[in-house]
Amino acid sequence: MMKINSINRDYNTPLNSSRLSRKKRLVPAMLIGSFALLLTVLYFKNSTPSAEASTIKSISIATNSVAIELPEIATASTSPSAPINIEEQPYDAPTVIKKLITKNYTVKSGDSLSRIFSQLNYSPTTLHNIMQLGGDVSLLKNITPGQTLRFTQNIDGKCLSIAYDIDRVKTLDIHTNEGGFLALLTERPVEVAHATASSEIQSSLFYDAKEAGLSDKTIMELANIFGWDIDFSQGLRQGDSFSLLYETKHIDGERIENGNILAAEFINRGSKYQAVRFVDKKGHAEYFSPDGKSMRKTFLRNPIDFARVSSRFNLRRKHPVLNRIRAHKGVDYAASTGTPIKSTGDGKIIFRGVKGGYGRVVIVKHGQKYSSLYAHMSKYGRYKNGSRVKQGQVVGYVGKSGLATGPHLHYELRVNGVHRNPLTVKFPAAKPIDKKLLAQFKQQTSPLLSQLKLVKNTQLALNK
Repeated sequence: MMKINSINRDYNTPLNSSRLSRKKRLVPAMLIGSFALLLTVLYFKNSTPSAEASTIKSISIATNSVAIELPEIATASTSPSAPINIEEQPYDAPTVIKKLITKNYTVKSGDSLSRIFSQLNYSPTTLHNIMQLGGDVSLLKNITPGQTLRFTQNIDGKCLSIAYDIDRVKTLDIHTNEGGFLALLTERPVEVAHATASSEIQSSLFYDAKEAGLSDKTIMELANIFGWDIDFSQGLRQGDSFSLLYETKHIDGERIENGNILAAEFINRGSKYQAVRFVDKKGHAEYFSPDGKSMRKTFLRNPIDFARVSSRFNLRRKHPVLNRIRAHKGVDYAASTGTPIKSTGDGKIIFRGVKGGYGRVVIVKHGQKYSSLYAHMSKYGRYKNGSRVKQGQVVGYVGKSGLATGPHLHYELRVNGVHRNPLTVKFPAAKPIDKKLLAQFKQQTSPLLSQLKLVKNTQLALNK
């Protein structure tokens, strides 16, 4: 029979006494092993302090670090393995675009540069700095009503550039640079071609030439070429004719203007006059007859272009104002007030002022032999007393000052102090072509005269 203290109270089963004894033996062994393990730990702790400290420090760094996600840098290559050179990636700073304002100003009557700058609120200092450039900038002084100036300014109202179209070919550009302003004169490329015209006089040179397609400039040049031999105001007759070869100028295929007359022929009252343009090595151009004689005379036949003769040279003319016989020792040309009056020859102005019934007068001395007088002017030209003038330069403008019933020019010519009829007196011609240049003259002008002959023959064939 089993003892009561040997019964398992939890399971109500008897315990094995051998297992109980084995457990009792294991307890002291476990205590001894734990103590030995503790001693081992303490030993290694004292023998490797730097390793433990490094471990702790590494843990501390890992604990305090914060992960930052870097943005991707765009490169030309799409390969993830392509290396990125940070130094080669440019940094584009923000660009501030300054607004520029363009202003077009049309020149008005009475305008000057200073007035234009004042109206546009530009600094007088800016104008001074521009004009100090000199050279081509002085062309700005020649602005005329109707022309346009193009200005560029910044948002602060400061003038940065000026563009001035001198004509259809030349443009003056002025713009700022590092040191102030810079001026540049540019020219558009011009193509030169040849054109022809031919016509008979049915009404007047001006009207019939316009009908033939000639410009005012070309008509005036034609009259000037033959003006020493033909009186275009009184000497033309119906049936007279002209033919000419001239230049035309083009830009980008567009005809902009006529150039010089190269060769021309005029038949007046049965007499034939021919002229051809010759340019020497120095660039000097002049018109000669085919045999080398100069078309230019020492004096122009008329001081006004296409003016009507209202009173001829007459030593027994009755004066229209004084109403008595008074010699008219000159020629009167009826023209509107302000018509330009040209000096008929090279010379020097020896009188410029009011002279009795002549009113405003200019007298020009031409060497030792000739002198010319221009009276009844409304105002004088820009040449002062003592100035030298060239043939064709303007010495005054038509008016009715002095004893005059209406606007007209009274013109006188004196030879060795004696009044001569300007319409009939014979003038000496200018010097002919130099004999040394005669071969060059023939070589240059023969093709032009051949083209002129072709023009005339073509016109005759069309008229048949």
